[in-house]
Amino acid sequence: MTDNVQMIEILPSLLAADFSRLGEHIAEVEAAGATMLHFDVMDGHFVPNLTMGTPVLQSVRKITRAHLDVHLMIANPDQFAPMFIETGADSVSVHQEVCPHLDRTLRMIQSEGALAGVVLNPSTPVATLDEVLDVVDFVLVMAVNPGFGGQKFLTNSLRKVQQLAERRQRFGLRFKIEIDGGIGASNAADAVKAGAEWLVAGNSVFGAPNPGAAFMALRETAHSGLRQLA
Repeated sequence: MTDNVQMIEILPSLLAADFSRLGEHIAEVEAAGATMLHFDVMDGHFVPNLTMGTPVLQSVRKITRAHLDVHLMIANPDQFAPMFIETGADSVSVHQEVCPHLDRTLRMIQSEGALAGVVLNPSTPVATLDEVLDVVDFVLVMAVNPGFGGQKFLTNSLRKVQQLAERRQRFGLRFKIEIDGGIGASNAADAVKAGAEWLVAGNSVFGAPNPGAAFMALRETAHSGLRQLA
């Protein structure tokens, strides 16, 4: 186990929350111990769906001190990343598939004051990131095809997490590994054992009758994977 595989974070995904009760849902998971929240931005172009923009993020920022992790599933992240950072994003991830100048994009995000992450779609190999792993603050592995919540977990994503963890250890790097898509009680421990520290959870938290209790149960399941590594 590498030094930076220590703190496991469950990131409730706001896309799965009831928007008529968004503030209430955020308060419930924060009371249960959530310190990070995941915020999905979709443009209807790069992915076949439209979701939240800067006005929603601004409203969320007003009611929480949690780390806001913004995932830009959009075709032009260089244009919009600074806007989301100004609005309150603490970390911003962009897709490798839409960034022809990925190194420059990541450094721009960092210069704007946020942590910079890069995302891999299920069909994108880990090797495409070899030249920026010393730049990124985190890598997000998609365990579903992006665009919609509630999809089935793709088990091949665990192999990609392992590949990233191996590269991190081999080269003495410090980036975090995040995984998103279909995370729940059946696979959270496996994701942690593979090397992930940030687990995005949508329906498994906000789809439950009690999101706070669901968050705590999922966090315990994830930590059981960490204990198995000890």
